[in-house]
Amino acid sequence: MSNPLEPDTREPDLWESIALLQTWLDENRRHDGQEALLLRMLKLSEEVGEVAQAVIGATGQNPRKGTTHTWDDVRAELCDVIITALVALRTLTPEAREVFTAHLAAVTERSLGSPEGR
Repeated sequence: MSNPLEPDTREPDLWESIALLQTWLDENRRHDGQEALLLRMLKLSEEVGEVAQAVIGATGQNPRKGTTHTWDDVRAELCDVIITALVALRTLTPEAREVFTAHLAAVTERSLGSPEGR
C-alpha cells in the first residue's frame, strides 16, 4: 500500500491519460456532431505544422528569423502530434488501445517479419 504522504512517482498510464484528455476536450468543445469530429481530425494537421515550424526554427533555415527553436522544442511538438493522434483515434473508437496495438503489430510484422524470424 502506498504512503499518502509520499508523492506518486508512477508514470501516468498512456491510455488513461488519453481518455481523460478526450473527456476534457469533449466537455469543452464548441461544436457537436460531424463538425466536432472533423475539427478534432484537423487539429492533427495543425500539430504537424508546428513540428515543421520547430524543425525550421531549430535548423535556422529561415534566414530572416534565424534559429528560433531547439531540438527540445521539436521533441515536444512531436509528442503533441502523438497525443493529438491518439485522442483523435479514441474519438473514433473507444477501443483505441486495441486498434492501435493491432495496427502496430501488423506494421511491425509487415516491416520486420515475424518475431520468430528476427
